[in-house]
Amino acid sequence: MKIAYYLPEKTFTNSDFEKEFPDWNASKIEEKVGIRQRHLVSSDETALDLAVKASELVLEEIDRNSIDFVLLCTQSPDYFLPTSACILQDRLALNKHCGALDFNLGCSGYIYGLALAKGLLSTGVAHHILFVTSETYSKHIHKLDRVNRSIFGDGAAATLLDFNDSLHIGEFVLGTDGKGKVNLIVETGAMRNAYNTGFEEILAEDGSFHSPNYLYMNGPEIFNFTIENVPGLVETVLLKNKITIEQLDYIIFHQANKYMLEYLRKKIKIPTEKYYNNILLSGNTVSSTIPIALKNCIDEGKIKTKSKIMLVGFGVGYSWGATIIDFN
Repeated sequence: MKIAYYLPEKTFTNSDFEKEFPDWNASKIEEKVGIRQRHLVSSDETALDLAVKASELVLEEIDRNSIDFVLLCTQSPDYFLPTSACILQDRLALNKHCGALDFNLGCSGYIYGLALAKGLLSTGVAHHILFVTSETYSKHIHKLDRVNRSIFGDGAAATLLDFNDSLHIGEFVLGTDGKGKVNLIVETGAMRNAYNTGFEEILAEDGSFHSPNYLYMNGPEIFNFTIENVPGLVETVLLKNKITIEQLDYIIFHQANKYMLEYLRKKIKIPTEKYYNNILLSGNTVSSTIPIALKNCIDEGKIKTKSKIMLVGFGVGYSWGATIIDFN
C-alpha cells in the first residue's frame, strides 16, 4: 500500500478568522476544535484538480499502464455527468482498459473505498487500483458560516492497492442510517431542489449559517450520532476480526475535531500512545482525513511493518465503517 496526499497552497488560519470576525478569538478556536489552519482551494480549483495532483504524487516511479481500476470518492464532483473518475483516467494518461468509478460519500468514504477495492482485488476484477479521496467542502460553505469554516479544509489523498494489499485488509463493519440526512446536508443544487437565491438565509447566534444553498451541519446531533454509534462500531470490528484493543498498535479515527476525538478516546478507553490526532494544520478534510493521517503516521515511524491498525470513519449520511489493516 502506497499513499500520497495533496493540500492546496492557500491557507486560512485562525488569525485570518480574527481579521474577518473580530469577536472570534484565534486561540479559542484552536483550543475548542484543535485546528490552527486549513488549506482551501482557489475559485478555479476543483476536487478533480486536487485528485490529479495527489495521484501524480503516488504514481511517481509507477508504471501507469499497470493501473486497471480507478476509484474516486468525492461529494464535490466537477460535473453531474460524466463521472470525475473517467476524467481523472484521461488526465493521468492511464490506459483505456482501466475501469473508473465515482462514489459519493463523506467522512466514512475511505473505509467504504477500501471495502470496494478489496472486493475488486479479491475477485480478480482488478489487480492494481488507484483509490483517490478528494474534497472541497469550502465551496459548499457560506462565507458568513464561521462554525463550518473553522472546521473544514480541502485536500486529496491517493492510495495504490494490489492483490497482496487486499490480503492484509481485515473484515469490515459498515453501517447506514439515512434518517440523519437532515443534520449534514446541502439541500439544493441537484435534481430534487434547484439552487435558489430567494431562499431565507439565517445567521445563528453561535456563528453557524442556515441556508438550503449551502452546507448545513447540526453539530450537536452529529456529536450525538457519533458517540452513540462509534463505540459499538469499534467493539464489533474487534470481535469480527478476533482481536483486542491491546493487540492493536494504532487506531486512526476520521479526524473530525479535537473535542469529538478526545471524547471517543476516553469513552472507548484507548491509550494515548495508540491514538492519533493530526487535525491541527489541515482541518477536517472529510474523506481524506484517514489516509492523510495514515501517511503521516508511516512517515513519523508510528506505523511500521507488521503493525496492526484500526481505521474508523463516520459522518454524513449518516454512514460509518471500520476495518483492521495488518500493515505489511
